[in-house]
This record gives sequence, structure tokens and C-alpha cells, in this order.
Amino acid sequence: MTEHALLFPCGQDTLVGVLSLPATPSNTGVVIVVGGPQYRVGSHRQFVLLARALAAAGHAVLRFDYQGMGDSDGPSGDFLIASPGIRAAMDSLQSRVPQVEKIVLWGLCDAASAALLYVHETKDPRVAGLCLLNPWVRSEASLARTQVKHYYTQRLMQRAFWVKLLSGKVAMAALQGLAQNVRLSRAKVAPTTAENRPFQQRMATAWMEFGGRILLLLSDNDYTAKEFLEYASRDEYWREVFRHLHLERHDLPHADHTFSDPAAQMQVERLTLQWIQAGHPY
Repeated sequence: MTEHALLFPCGQDTLVGVLSLPATPSNTGVVIVVGGPQYRVGSHRQFVLLARALAAAGHAVLRFDYQGMGDSDGPSGDFLIASPGIRAAMDSLQSRVPQVEKIVLWGLCDAASAALLYVHETKDPRVAGLCLLNPWVRSEASLARTQVKHYYTQRLMQRAFWVKLLSGKVAMAALQGLAQNVRLSRAKVAPTTAENRPFQQRMATAWMEFGGRILLLLSDNDYTAKEFLEYASRDEYWREVFRHLHLERHDLPHADHTFSDPAAQMQVERLTLQWIQAGHPY
């Protein structure tokens, strides 16, 4: 396995990436989409280690910086406008490694959202699989519901909280925060049109219409993952996503948002590799 620094165009800008290249690449390559605000290395070198592990097993992997992030040119953006960069990275991977015919998009947090939005916007037939880790679906209401359910409920069941409350040591701001979150969690969703569909709805549409394989990895110790499950259980656009014909889901006990524990990190690598090597289901 060798590694190569790449420069490739994205409109008027130049993006920076690192290609991990096996001696004999398979026809399935991987593009690691980076969530923000990060760059191609990832938290605790997660993307470096993942790319090397997949390349060692025969898969060419490209990890890169979005426009305006890391060493790439251009104005800073976010996951909502990442599609041109993702397409440019896929083009660059295939131009450098012609053996690659199918591409897996791998993304954590809002990079998982960016991958789904890319599929929604482009219907790119090269995308054969989506590896989505703790997808980001945050809205004001979903964040409030998650905090009420998973934080405030636990706090209200703790004796120390009530002792503190009755002694007058709980700040008024904390009580006001609780009241505001309860109010937001019960707020009704505003009606949408085809022109103003929120990104969460577009993600769900891409998920359900995607004909390839989906690997979903969720951390047990992560509010983003809990918020995703809460959102999927309540929103009409998300209720059927777990019935996707080619969905494989794993919940990782004790794992945090970025899988910072070495054991969790290795588990992600192993599950990703097994899933890729299982191949296309039809």
C-alpha cells in the first residue's frame, strides 16, 4: 500500500486529498467524506487509520478537504453545499485508479448527511454504497426532544438534583432552559413545499430511493445518534427508512460520537471492511 498527495479541481478551486492505494486495487473504491469542521485526518487520526486499513485489504481510498477547509482553496462552506467537492473527489479517484468502477461514500455525522444529500441531488450511478455513522438530522425541535428525553429525565431522577433544587442552588437559567426545551420539543413542524424542503426530508428521500447498500453504524454513547433515532421514529419521512432492503445496521455499545476508544475504532474498521467485501447484493 502506498499513499499519494493529490490536488484536484473543484470549479475554480483546488482541493487537497490523500489517496491510499493498494498494489492491486479492487473495482470498489471509497471516498471518505469529512464532517465539519474537520479536515482529511479526522479526530484522533480516524480517517488516516481507516483509509490505510481498507487499502491494505485492496480498496483504493481517497480522503480530502472540502472547499475552504484544511489545505483546500475556496470559501468555507458546510455539509449542505458539499456535493461539488464530493463529485470532484470521486472524479479524481477514478482518474487516478481506473480499476475503480463502484464507489462507497463513507461519512460520520454531517458528512453522512452530505453523502445522502449528494445522492439526492445527483443520482450518481457510481455510488454503490453508503456507510453512514451517527447521521446528523438536527433541528431546534429534535435537539430539544433529545435533551428532554435523555438528559433532563435522568437529572430529574437523581436525588442530588432535588437536594440542589430544594436548597436553592439550581440556577434560574437552568430551570428556564428546561422549560424552553419542553416547549420546543412539543412545537409543531411548519408545513413545507417542494421548494423549501428541509435537508432532513431530502436525506430521507435519498435513503429510501437509493438502490445500493447502506451500512448504518450508531454509537450508544452519543446524543447525535440518539437524536437521529428520535427523529426517525417521529418524522413521517423517516419512519420507513429502517425497512430499506439493503440496510445493515449495527449499534456499538459504549462508543462515543467519533469512536475515540481504540476498540470502537477498530470495530468500525472491521464492520466497514466486512460490509464492503460482502459486495453488491444483486
